[in-house]
Amino acid sequence: MAKTDNLKTSIYFQSPIFHIEVPEFVKDVNKVCDGYIKNAKKNNEKIIKQREKEWKKKVGDITMSHHSSSMIGDPSLKEFTDFIGSTSWNCLDWFGYDLSQYELMWTELWVQEFSKKGGGHHEGHVHYDNHISGFYFLKCSNRTSVPFFNDPRIAKTMNDLPLKDKTNVSMASPLIHYKPKPGTMIFFPAYLNHGFTVDAGVDDYRFVHFNLQAVRKLITNHLRNEGPKNK
Repeated sequence: MAKTDNLKTSIYFQSPIFHIEVPEFVKDVNKVCDGYIKNAKKNNEKIIKQREKEWKKKVGDITMSHHSSSMIGDPSLKEFTDFIGSTSWNCLDWFGYDLSQYELMWTELWVQEFSKKGGGHHEGHVHYDNHISGFYFLKCSNRTSVPFFNDPRIAKTMNDLPLKDKTNVSMASPLIHYKPKPGTMIFFPAYLNHGFTVDAGVDDYRFVHFNLQAVRKLITNHLRNEGPKNK
């Protein structure tokens, strides 16, 4: 009878999540983001008033996430964004992609802060038309929301089996959580479904979210050549 003692394992189609601690950016990036968050909260005042009118009670910004305008191109964040860009490139290179005819372009960069009244969260989602997504945590604690990542293998989740041990992450886990601290930066493939658990509003929770796309140099060169010209 054949034995399974010599059964070998090969693992393919992995979805890596990269993380690094870079606390040296926290102070300066937080300072820049203060202004963006202030404007975001101001822009949400109308929504808050409308909610309170409909609910007939003072609820403030409970359950809300204050989402800033785009921070792409802000010169005060250049060192920070240069680091994200070069690290994102290294992540894609690690995958084994041939990037010789590509360059990375920023598609989204914003900061958001969950309501101090609690309830802030994000449902699972992906960022189509991007290649690398990520977060940089500015304010958080062991009592705040955490990002989660869902297994992207849809066929597996449609017919899944119970886990032996729900306390440990394994190849069978349908989702995982990350517990960040101020200065934690996370990179992941943009196709990976992700979101944030409901925040209790106990401590401040602020993070930067970014997306980058690898674009052919033929296209980026054309865009630069066709850009606005001084007369």
